[in-house]
Amino acid sequence: MRILHTGDWHLGKTLEGRSRLAEQERFLEELVQLADDQQADLILMAGDVYDSVNPPAAAEQLFYDAAARLTEGGRPMVVIAGNHDQPERVSSITPLVSNRGITLIGMPVSDVVTTVSARTGETAKIAALPYPSEARLNELLALDGDEDQLRRAYSERVGMLMKRLAHAFTPGTVNLAMSHIYVLGGVECDSERPIQVGGAYTVDPSALAVGASYTALGHLHRAQAVKGEGVIRYSGSPLAYSFSEAGQAKSVTMIDVAPGGSPVIEEVFLTSGRPLVRWKAKGGLEEVYRWLDEDRDANAFIDLEITLTEAMGLADIQRLRKSRDGIVHIRPVYPEMEALELEIERSRIPLPDLFRKFYQRQTGGAEPEDQLVQLFLELVEEEDQDAAEVSGA
Repeated sequence: MRILHTGDWHLGKTLEGRSRLAEQERFLEELVQLADDQQADLILMAGDVYDSVNPPAAAEQLFYDAAARLTEGGRPMVVIAGNHDQPERVSSITPLVSNRGITLIGMPVSDVVTTVSARTGETAKIAALPYPSEARLNELLALDGDEDQLRRAYSERVGMLMKRLAHAFTPGTVNLAMSHIYVLGGVECDSERPIQVGGAYTVDPSALAVGASYTALGHLHRAQAVKGEGVIRYSGSPLAYSFSEAGQAKSVTMIDVAPGGSPVIEEVFLTSGRPLVRWKAKGGLEEVYRWLDEDRDANAFIDLEITLTEAMGLADIQRLRKSRDGIVHIRPVYPEMEALELEIERSRIPLPDLFRKFYQRQTGGAEPEDQLVQLFLELVEEEDQDAAEVSGA
């Protein structure tokens, strides 16, 4: 049986207000083509279908269309809710799609999912566990305990749920597990909304030791394997959703496995997403303009850091914004600002006054326009918002 493992689509997600729907549509086109070319017998979608509990209608339409096309010809598909998804929204259309072989699981359930491959006749048993928060489990896992106690209690609860589902595994079936969780040892990215308080909502790999040949995970956006019993793997997100993912190759995972056999894993790389890159222009604006003239990273979203010896003017910022729609952040770096930052710490000068002081120093006493000061404050605010998002605020 050939299984296609994907997850973390985050349909409807934007990048600093820039829509990614066109890229997501191209990814789903590519996924449908891959499923056909690779002769996938089963699709596992490991959570975070959407980026929010109330996704835009266009994002829902993308999901419905993709699910219909992926299951043409009788190919089954199993989808679980992630921590970004509203469980009831994911499963609400079950009455309309269950006869197409589409299984949508919003809340933790007690029954294993059983599917049959039309191509090989093999049966798969899938222990599918959607994101199991305390609220979705409808229970409090620890009272007045410390973080270690809560982590142990949470990990044990996940292990109990997986073992209960795995009771349906048999020697003659392809036995699989799937969940949307953070497993200890996984490498995180900034774009993943934290699902744990500190390390409390982490799962020990031993909780997944339930006899599955392959465990398909969602939540972490970097494709990676996790050490544990059998093969445990995150497929990663299909697009780069934050600049912490700059340079990552995005992929889906193909699994070839027979009942009782060891899985053969293939990482199939995707081509549909716009890359996210970081530019560090040590040579100042002149270097940036040269890169733009060379069409460097022409299709990318760009996080731009420029080292400057003189204050950047409003015209320069506007020119950069107009020169390439992919420039998301413009972050000037002034070596002299470090001394001024020390000064503000000591004297607590308001940030607008600090910028005016710096501008005057760089220009020989000229007073910056109010519009330029406001733009500088907006750039600082953008950076602060990014930092807040990274910390999960």
